[in-house]
Amino acid sequence: MVTPAKNTVCLWFNGGAEDAARFYAATFPDSFVGNVYRAPADYPSGKEGDVLTVEFTVMGIPCLGLNGGPAFPQTEAFSFQVATADQAETDRLWNAIVSNGGQESACGWCRDRWGLSWQITPVALMNAIAHPDPATAKRAFEAMMGMTKIDIAAIEAAVRA
Repeated sequence: MVTPAKNTVCLWFNGGAEDAARFYAATFPDSFVGNVYRAPADYPSGKEGDVLTVEFTVMGIPCLGLNGGPAFPQTEAFSFQVATADQAETDRLWNAIVSNGGQESACGWCRDRWGLSWQITPVALMNAIAHPDPATAKRAFEAMMGMTKIDIAAIEAAVRA
């Protein structure tokens, strides 16, 4: 008998839910792939025996990948925000997503090859733009606005300016 998590994020994929789940599990800490369920009959975007859903966890967040077809593509309206401790972690995660068929965006955002958006956000950036001195926060924010992947040294330089 299946006992699902009380609250699960359901992510709609146009195929590839299992590949995406395995990539997330290999890339992010505290992530793994659970059950993979195959369709017991044909359905609008697949055939009997195709992967229908995949249970997986991304950084402790329970998710369900649904191979629902092209009707609902991913948008930036939903993203995972990943707080990184340093530039090495920021670079590792950003590069893993982008180099695996993903796409760079602005201000620490990127999109994976399945269309899911990620905010790879160093804690140093969050602290800088929440700085109690409004002028310092503004400098850090303006520095971030010109970046794709976040450069912590540049953020720290903006804070010190």
